[in-house]
Amino acid sequence: MKTIVIGDIHEGFKALKQLLERANVSIEDKIIFLGDLVDGWSESVEVISFLIEFSKTHQCVFIKGNHDSWCLQWLVTKKTNLDWLKYGGRETFLGYSKVDEELIKEHVTFFENMKDYYLDNENRLFLHAGYTSLHGVEKETYKSNFYWDRTLWETALALDERIAVESPYFPKRLKKYKDIYIGHTPTKHYNETKPMQKANLWNLDTGAAYEGSLTAMDIETKEIWQSDPVFELYSDEDGRNFSG
Repeated sequence: MKTIVIGDIHEGFKALKQLLERANVSIEDKIIFLGDLVDGWSESVEVISFLIEFSKTHQCVFIKGNHDSWCLQWLVTKKTNLDWLKYGGRETFLGYSKVDEELIKEHVTFFENMKDYYLDNENRLFLHAGYTSLHGVEKETYKSNFYWDRTLWETALALDERIAVESPYFPKRLKKYKDIYIGHTPTKHYNETKPMQKANLWNLDTGAAYEGSLTAMDIETKEIWQSDPVFELYSDEDGRNFSG
């Protein structure tokens, strides 16, 4: 049995199917999705419908990202958020405008049941963005940090690699967990096309919303699999390349 973690999908349904095949995912495997399932390409409805069915036969953990939170807000209130529309939500909006209310209700339930974070029995933490409490996710004051925070990743990036975990200078937030897996900040910002590791923190967002690929990783062996660059699978679309 493998435990596989998957980065931000951003509606790349073709990439998701390709990735699951390349990782040879079986019903014995556990798959942890790090959030931002929607907003970007043109298949939000298809992605969510597929994952609902997929989770009936596979062990899945779905972490909520900021884009999933935005989408849920809109599905429930019908009030559009201009930032959401600008940063990929337009494609999600158009996708859901073509489906009936029964399907939307099913998808709302799915989004509502997504987790803010997941902590396994080996003290490995999975969440979309970050947290600010020195005492860990259980003590986080603002739930929105699970979806939006970038300071956890920036702290790891700035850490002097000569500082050992036993040192009093090693960030307390990182000491709390054996390993931490996040998405949210595309590695393309650092000219990287594969997952990045800093200290005990792994970033799995390899820019599937832009010109990057969708990525999966076996958390035990650290073997990675990637889809084709997602923009090549949606060659007649812009994704978020021209929307921010």
